[in-house]
Amino acid sequence: MGAFTEIRNRVRVDQANALRDDAKARQVIKRSRWLLLRNRDNLEDDRAIKLDELLAANAPLSTVYLLKTELKEIWFAPSVREGARRWKRWMRLALESEIAAVIKFTKRLRKYVRGIIASAIYPMNSSILEGVNNRIKVIKRMAYGFRNSAYLFLKIKDAFPGKAR
Repeated sequence: MGAFTEIRNRVRVDQANALRDDAKARQVIKRSRWLLLRNRDNLEDDRAIKLDELLAANAPLSTVYLLKTELKEIWFAPSVREGARRWKRWMRLALESEIAAVIKFTKRLRKYVRGIIASAIYPMNSSILEGVNNRIKVIKRMAYGFRNSAYLFLKIKDAFPGKAR
């Protein structure tokens, strides 16, 4: 989703630049970055109202926000068939949006569609790997006093015992 955040920011900046003559409206769009990043479920009532007003006033931002929500639904499809159906629908909406950044992103994403749809069968995330990498980073930071690299690797193996061989 990180790549789509860049697309959302690009559209937001383009919309702000299009409103150079209207300083007040431009400021509203420029200050809406964090509002657009949050999920609607995680917004307080007053923030949700501001989001609704922003999306009602700006069609391209509304389109991008809708596409973000729809794209997330692909990853949580209950089956491969449903994932493929959601992908086709999302791709059609993205291409019909006529927003250059979204169309470019959609064409880039086509290469990865099989892996995205496969998440219905194999729902994985990288949280465990990120945790292991973080622990190794901490050990490396402490390793400045170690006399040799063999001891560093011994400490890493000790931190993750795993299965005994």
